Amino acid sequence: MRSVLRSAGLESRVSVESAGTQGYHQGELPDRRSRAAARARGVELCSRARQFGVADWQRLDYVLAMDRQNFEHLAASAPNAEARAKLHLFRDFDPAAPAGAEVPDPYYGGPEGFEHVLDLCQAAAQGLLAHLQRLGLAQARLGGGGGA
Repeated sequence: MRSVLRSAGLESRVSVESAGTQGYHQGELPDRRSRAAARARGVELCSRARQFGVADWQRLDYVLAMDRQNFEHLAASAPNAEARAKLHLFRDFDPAAPAGAEVPDPYYGGPEGFEHVLDLCQAAAQGLLAHLQRLGLAQARLGGGGGA
């Protein structure tokens, strides 16, 4: 998402955070295969894993889940309907994706899985950027992620 915002000249107006619904990999960098695939595209993945917390519901404008399991976990943790309305599946912003489409976890597959995930995330990020531009948002705070 950051590279899409950078390309559009909006990196300073939209903040992006990544957090997992679990704290298994807290403090760690993304998987080395994800970083290598992204680096080959000129994108650096350097965020450290952290767990999504209650305060995130208050600070963020959009909470984006990569898959249905994390969506349900986040939905159950939303403190109220206003917070719950911020929650979306990330691929819902990709106009070419079917409703409810997920970003698969490439962890147990080969390098092509990481490439595929980057393609899906690129399309969703472009769609989310278009959505934000249609709304005329001058600034936005995005966060969310998977199960890290």
